Amino acid sequence: MYKSHVMLSLLIVMLAAGCLLFYTSGCTSKNNSKPFTIHKGTNISHWLSQSERRGEERRAFFGEADVKFIADQGFDHLRIPIDEEQMWDEQGNKEAEAFALLDSALNWCEKHGLKAIVDLHILRSHHFNYGDKPLWTDPAAQEHFLDFWRDLSAHLQNRPTDMVAYEPMNEPVADDPEQWNVLLEKAIKVIREKEPTRTLVIGSNRWQSVDTFDQLRIPENDRNILLSFHSYTPLIFTHYKASWTKVGEYTGPIQYPGVIIKEEDLKGLPEDLVKEIGYYNGEYNRDVLVKLLEKPLAVAAKYNLPLYCGEWGCLPTVPEAGRMQWYADMRAILEQNNIAWATWDYKGNFGIISMDGQEVYQNLVDVLLK
Repeated sequence: MYKSHVMLSLLIVMLAAGCLLFYTSGCTSKNNSKPFTIHKGTNISHWLSQSERRGEERRAFFGEADVKFIADQGFDHLRIPIDEEQMWDEQGNKEAEAFALLDSALNWCEKHGLKAIVDLHILRSHHFNYGDKPLWTDPAAQEHFLDFWRDLSAHLQNRPTDMVAYEPMNEPVADDPEQWNVLLEKAIKVIREKEPTRTLVIGSNRWQSVDTFDQLRIPENDRNILLSFHSYTPLIFTHYKASWTKVGEYTGPIQYPGVIIKEEDLKGLPEDLVKEIGYYNGEYNRDVLVKLLEKPLAVAAKYNLPLYCGEWGCLPTVPEAGRMQWYADMRAILEQNNIAWATWDYKGNFGIISMDGQEVYQNLVDVLLK
């Protein structure tokens, strides 16, 4: 099912030649003399997204000291997820404190030399892990989504285009990829009305998977596009014991590289769990992981656009040696293929520091940045 390594190498050369920048995420266009150029970043999760923190607790969770720490380590950008329910009330009015926090984060980034991607992560009408997603069937929900981008664009449009990019929506999950393509086109049109040169980060349907990358409709004649995918492969390893997944129910022996879960370790497990594990199990190593990039590389080469892995990470529940090897392999693959990246996440289950901010996981920082 995979092309030869010769074809893959050709695609890599074509991609690198297109942007003439080392794992950059922005090409210079005649309308934008300063490209949005990024290499290595991390996600600021559980702050303005996927969190019940409000007031002082939310303000204390992430601040300028964090931004300075991230910059000092050698990262060059942040991806900042924001949720509708934090940024707007149910009538669509701005939540002043949340917007003030976002503004502060962008100011801190500029002060400390970091770029930023503002990512509209979760909507009231769309959550990537929930079954009910009225966004795809309710015209009013779609118009609300477009209104959010009218609001965000108006609020952020004076930010330098080489410092701030927008991601219209995180991990769309529609029954039909065309539903996402149509809505994305509308969102891009809304943003482009006032911001023709803002870099927009877009990914394919179904969790921005590499498998669906060829189903994404790319805007024509728009050079300020950054093509994004997410990677948590193999899921049974990166999400070992994750309570929010079915595969997380498995607690037996596990390894990387090699066969992630051996056949003998599946004996006696519930049939539904064995079936779920079967979707993701197999032998994995660096060579296997690089083959998974064929679709993104081919699309990027065809349209002469850069690539970005906006999320990748592995829980610390697996053996440490295997986890560090996975991170080392993924980093090497991304950088050798001129793909910018942002880990999931800074301060969370996958974090480079502890949730309370008191401990730095130096082994992980070294693998990512040294």
